[in-house]
Amino acid sequence: MKTVITRNSFADHVHEKAAMDSIGATLSVGPWDTVDEIVQHAKDADGIFVQFSPFTKALIDQLENCKAIIRYGIGYDNVDLEAATAKGIQVCNIPDYCIEEVADHAVSLALALGRQLPALDKRLRKGNWSLSPVTPMHAFREMNFVTYGLGRIACGIHRRAKAFGFKLHAYDPFVDDALFTETGVSRLHSVEEMFSIADVLSINAPMTGENKHLVNKDTLAAMKPTSILINTARGPLINTVDLAEALNNRIIAYAGIDVFEEEPIPLDHPLLSCENALLTSHMSYYSESSITNLQKCAAEEMVRCLRGGAPKNPVNQIGK
Repeated sequence: MKTVITRNSFADHVHEKAAMDSIGATLSVGPWDTVDEIVQHAKDADGIFVQFSPFTKALIDQLENCKAIIRYGIGYDNVDLEAATAKGIQVCNIPDYCIEEVADHAVSLALALGRQLPALDKRLRKGNWSLSPVTPMHAFREMNFVTYGLGRIACGIHRRAKAFGFKLHAYDPFVDDALFTETGVSRLHSVEEMFSIADVLSINAPMTGENKHLVNKDTLAAMKPTSILINTARGPLINTVDLAEALNNRIIAYAGIDVFEEEPIPLDHPLLSCENALLTSHMSYYSESSITNLQKCAAEEMVRCLRGGAPKNPVNQIGK
């Protein structure tokens, strides 16, 4: 059997190599990213590991022997699921890595902005000593911390936010009341309610065809002028041009953004000039141990698929 890894950011691939050796499969690693490059090196591959490369229908239709595509990460919107399913290719993600890291990052952004740390630091360095905040600052115990979604990462966020005294709320029509009760999170019943009550709104949901640009000019206008927006999920959930305009016009107070519609974010993007935005380069997933765990889990999933076993985390259904 033959497996390949397309363009990726890993320092080495020892875990994948060991796993493929265990089932007698070869492993090739390259910087391949375009359709032509990937077809040249992976056309006859039994399994493909994907991190960044877009696996479109045009590419997937040219794969002759592929049985499994394993996406390094939680999101899988760079893989055309419909095309993969039509070709009988199992697609899997790794949803159970970096849960704690992303929750840490989201809450860190919220806490830093809630206490206005970037703005206060910048003001002090300019020689302005003041005992008043830059904008109105509320106690965390008085603030509604809202998540869009109540999956594993959002639950981790709420555990952390609870320790700071926030009032916990979430909107997620896909989970039952038992989880809300178990986590002590108040259920919101509409997107409109979510935007209107949030003092902190953390986006923690997958990208779907229905929620692209969930955060836009209109929904931002429905938020409090003191509110804080956090996104560690998927970039296209926010119209970032609209967000930049809202920040510059003080429609909302602050935003902490780790993921963007286009990555890397263009240097001329208006969001980069917003003083009330705290921006990080898609780093919320990262810790030394999370990277190791990601590669190990991806390799184990590939082994399950190529051995004909049931995958742990399938994102499409392949008939047997």
